[in-house]
Amino acid sequence: MAKNAKDEPTPGIVLVDKPAGWTSHDVVGRMRRLAGTRKVGHAGTLDPMATGLLVIGVGKATKLLTYVVGHDKVYEATIRLGQATVTDDAEGDITSEADATGVTADQIGAAIADLTGDIMQVPSAVSAIKINGERAYKRVRDGEDVEIPARPVTVTEFKVLGARRVGAVIDLDVRVDVSSGTYVRALARDLGAALGVGGHLTALRRLSVGDFEVADAMTLDTLGAMVEAGGEVPRLSLGDAAADILPVRALTPREATTLGFGQSLEGEEALVEGGLLAGLTADSELVAIVKQVDGRLKPEIVFKPSQA
Repeated sequence: MAKNAKDEPTPGIVLVDKPAGWTSHDVVGRMRRLAGTRKVGHAGTLDPMATGLLVIGVGKATKLLTYVVGHDKVYEATIRLGQATVTDDAEGDITSEADATGVTADQIGAAIADLTGDIMQVPSAVSAIKINGERAYKRVRDGEDVEIPARPVTVTEFKVLGARRVGAVIDLDVRVDVSSGTYVRALARDLGAALGVGGHLTALRRLSVGDFEVADAMTLDTLGAMVEAGGEVPRLSLGDAAADILPVRALTPREATTLGFGQSLEGEEALVEGGLLAGLTADSELVAIVKQVDGRLKPEIVFKPSQA
């Protein structure tokens, strides 16, 4: 019996400009309806208050998402100095207030410098990190005091774009370029703590994930209108998406067949031992994600199986 076309959707990556008030799961649900399949996932959660780039995988492209998550990310955000909250953002109740009007630009600059580079960061207590098998945010909401161990992260850029005094608080517009796993909410919290006045995040917009840019993303309203007009959700092909995510290894027809059977390519000089490559044909079809191990290219995931 032939499979329903909706069971095997055209695979690809969709770049969505997430609106405020939507969870990442909400966006996935909407995309499932627009793409006509349940085979939809996302790479990297955005909080409901945040807007900006959400990388969506459709069909077999969901297997690529694990390679997207680890890429650096760029955000623009607004940090309010003078108020701390239980969630480190505007969604939570205020836990402390202080007059921040005496904080100088030099003091802010020095504190930001200390939060730039390779640092140890304690994630926000209200996060999806699991503590003893249970999400931290659930423990907090159940009234528990949650202690999450610090972890290494890299803040490549932490730049003030503008500053405004609003009563007793200061709002800083900033741009940050951070490694995967960095919490911008925690940067706001730690900046306020270092200045002695408390701080939290009031706005957050993700501009990029690796080579994917929000400038190339579409809103859900635009995508919905395209589908309602009889079109399909536009997708970046597996090959083009993989080339944006990983270095490319061009394959000969014989090599593509070998990898398609799940077999390794021998005699390869590893550029980076254990490194990953996207194996593409001359027509930019993604055959497999391969790992360089002991002079071989070993397929991790085969996207274009060879026929016996």
